[in-house]
Amino acid sequence: MLLFRRLLTILFGALLIAGLSSATGWATPTEEREVFSPDGTISRVVIPVPDQPPAQRSAVQADVVAIQQTGPSSERFDLVFVGDGYTSSQLGTYQQHAVNRWNEIAQLEPFKSHKNSFNVWAVNVVSQQSGVDNDPRGTYRNTALDMTFWCGGTERLLCVNETKALQYARLAPEADQVIALANTTKYGGAGGQVATSSGGNAKAGQIVMHELGHSIAGLADEYDYPNDRYTGREPREINASTYTSAQMQQYRTKWYQYLGKQSPDGGVVSTYEGAVYHKYGVYRPTENSLMRSLGREFNLIGLDAMVSAIERKAPRDLSDPAQSR
Repeated sequence: MLLFRRLLTILFGALLIAGLSSATGWATPTEEREVFSPDGTISRVVIPVPDQPPAQRSAVQADVVAIQQTGPSSERFDLVFVGDGYTSSQLGTYQQHAVNRWNEIAQLEPFKSHKNSFNVWAVNVVSQQSGVDNDPRGTYRNTALDMTFWCGGTERLLCVNETKALQYARLAPEADQVIALANTTKYGGAGGQVATSSGGNAKAGQIVMHELGHSIAGLADEYDYPNDRYTGREPREINASTYTSAQMQQYRTKWYQYLGKQSPDGGVVSTYEGAVYHKYGVYRPTENSLMRSLGREFNLIGLDAMVSAIERKAPRDLSDPAQSR
């Protein structure tokens, strides 16, 4: 019955949108989402904007568990996990998935040396059924956050109802970044206001680290697409530029002070053509950092930007040996 109702809803919605589009000339609204592959490559796809209902008038209820609380939220970055497809009897599994994901994040710099700058919360969202939609394809489940694979026609694109996810995340003291975990071992995830990843898949944790580069330090994506030339203005992000190395030195701009230095992601800082989704006419600082491929380190420019952003909100306690290294 649930599957039948969902199929009717999807079919009616599609027919309604199509009818309105043809009658009024309106185009179906779309948005871009980041798509992550198990081999570490990142790309973007255009999908229809999900139909997400507004927040319910009645407040949602769920227990909030502190995975790590090191100080007041006003002086910390608060990461909030919400789960989907975990029944009440599976909350222990959800808790372990959230802990595992945070432990994985905390092994990467600058999170490792700034671990105590973060509060980490897990909101115990309870679903009626276990698992998420389209795992396998054509399977639908009654879950709290409507997470689904095959979002926009891409198998590994794992979408969530962001309205519902944010509503649950607001139960935590504060939410600087919301991470939705799906109760599945299938690889998948997505970028966005709410980052998503498979709770039971180890490789999917890299997606969250990449997204934190965006949300904490405002870093640009450094990957590109073939045969596409950048013709826009100078990017505002610190890790992308239209200037060559010589021009950076001449104008003393962007990462000119880092040129020639060794970078944690390997190699030497310079200007490598290809960034912000364009192959030509725009440069990134290193050959291959976390903002270009998963499973990498932040490059030196991105790392310093992350550290500065973290320390602006959460000043390090140098009396704490764990933070004075």
